Amino acid sequence: MTEKSAARADWESRIGKPSDERLTGIGKLPAPLGLSAEDGTGHVLLTWRPVAGALGYLVHRADSAEGPFEPLDHLGGDVLAVPHPPYADTLVQPGRGYFYKVASWSDSGAGELSEAVPGSPRAAGSRPAEVTVAVDAAAPATELPGVWNRMIGAEHFSLLAWEKPGAGGSDVAKEYGEALAIVRDEIGVRSVRAHGTFLPETVTVRDDGSFDFSGLDAVYDRFLATGLRPVVELSFMPRELASDPGYTVFGYKALVSTPARWERWGDLCRELAVHLQERYGHDTVADWEFEVWNEPNLEVFWNGTQDDYHRLYETAVRAVKGVDERIRVGGPSSAAAGWVGALLEHCRERDVPVDFVSTHTYGNAPLDFRPMTRAFAAATGRPEPEILWTEWGVTPTHFHRVSDSVFAAPFVLRGMKSALSSTDCLSYWVASDQFEELGWPPRLFHGGFGLLTVGNLRKPRFWALYLLSRLAGGRIPVAVTGDGAEGLVESLATRAEDRSTVDVLVWNGTLDQSKLDGATVLDRAATVRIGGLEPGAVHTVESHRVDERHGDIRAVWQDLDGGDWPDEQQWAKLRAADRLPVEELAPVTADADGTAALTVDLPNPGIRFLRLTRV
Repeated sequence: MTEKSAARADWESRIGKPSDERLTGIGKLPAPLGLSAEDGTGHVLLTWRPVAGALGYLVHRADSAEGPFEPLDHLGGDVLAVPHPPYADTLVQPGRGYFYKVASWSDSGAGELSEAVPGSPRAAGSRPAEVTVAVDAAAPATELPGVWNRMIGAEHFSLLAWEKPGAGGSDVAKEYGEALAIVRDEIGVRSVRAHGTFLPETVTVRDDGSFDFSGLDAVYDRFLATGLRPVVELSFMPRELASDPGYTVFGYKALVSTPARWERWGDLCRELAVHLQERYGHDTVADWEFEVWNEPNLEVFWNGTQDDYHRLYETAVRAVKGVDERIRVGGPSSAAAGWVGALLEHCRERDVPVDFVSTHTYGNAPLDFRPMTRAFAAATGRPEPEILWTEWGVTPTHFHRVSDSVFAAPFVLRGMKSALSSTDCLSYWVASDQFEELGWPPRLFHGGFGLLTVGNLRKPRFWALYLLSRLAGGRIPVAVTGDGAEGLVESLATRAEDRSTVDVLVWNGTLDQSKLDGATVLDRAATVRIGGLEPGAVHTVESHRVDERHGDIRAVWQDLDGGDWPDEQQWAKLRAADRLPVEELAPVTADADGTAALTVDLPNPGIRFLRLTRV
């Protein structure tokens, strides 16, 4: 077995195992009331009344009213609970009957099940089912929080100094730096989280026990030249400090052991904060987040217990805050939304600082942790910790083809819209396919986590964030009605401050990854109605599309009969196609009531961006 395949086998054998079974959190919650099911074309749309204190809801289904009821697995990853209703079940066969129940979700898991309701999806008709997107351009505009571009993930920053040839003969350092510039300029990203602040190439321990940060300096100097801020992930463990120097993860053998001497871990965190302040300035570093470790609730990333992690966190935060109270520190940086309640309880009981809670999830919209952060603030009298999802994506699985797919584009928008009211940051993992955790990319389209390929071609989910970032002005109300409204088809809308433009972003997607290649039964025709315009005013209409025929660079590669890597001519054709063209639609005129309307095709998966500009 090669070293690369051995690393992957080790990862797959340990990734699902918790490092400690014990969980702490709020208790079980009552079942939701008011569950109802609406039969739709190709789906059943469920809704219910929210439960106070719930982080989310777990949908169950059975073939009969008697059960057995099993949680619906939309095949996306690690957390099956959804943050709020409605929920569109597309794992169905038209004409077949189903029964549904829903449980509230807390940090302790699922509570009691609700009463059962029946549902039966309809078959597709001769034309796509219809939805209406109603925009109120006269309503007061509100801020559209930039949860999508506050932070993004990236492979370890030392790739900025990589000197060997990379995948497909690429220049790793150059392309990695270019990728960060692209997400900065085209999506508006402001900070970057990367593993491995304490990797051997960045931090070493001298014979006298002091720390040498010269490798980190070289990397951070290059990174900070981009104008982006680092999220300082306090990981992994230097070999000289580890209790088990052989306990590693990834192909590059990141050391994920508990420290042999806890005070030395504190020394490392303290000296890092001092060094960064001395090199880059006290006020500069005070504007960065320091996150303690990565996914300690998984055995693959931590050989200790939950209590050990709490000690790791407390030692780190007291060390860093001892240097400068302004530096924001948080955790647990957990997998699958775990251990958040436990960390907050530990911090409450021991009066430990926590500026933010951080966790990860994949294949689903993020849960709503506000009940726990608000309860923590109420119990302690401290400010409510921020909620930072420092890793999020369409799948946790390396080399999964969904990462290159159009399916992932509306998925991204669904998650970001859901997060607007419940989180401070939803950080997509990651910016670039220049990524080596389980081995370098074996081919151009290999299911890499990146929004950008090797060579920095833009994938469909890059375009989703790009279009989200194009929404100009303040957010205005928009409501979707019809077949699959708010479960399949969702929308956001904005209006320029001078009222010269109205932007409408509408998408059609599902969490159900069995529909990775699309499902015509879920295609929709969307009528977009913009009210609140000046009667008689004429507006030009610009449109952008992302679907299987637009904004899908992988389809271009397939049309070129692409193999593993492009030759020079193929690279030229791919780069020429790496854009999202604008389509000029027919102008629309507001009627006597100040409403303008147009109808557009909206395949599943698919996105439409419309900009109406007053002539």
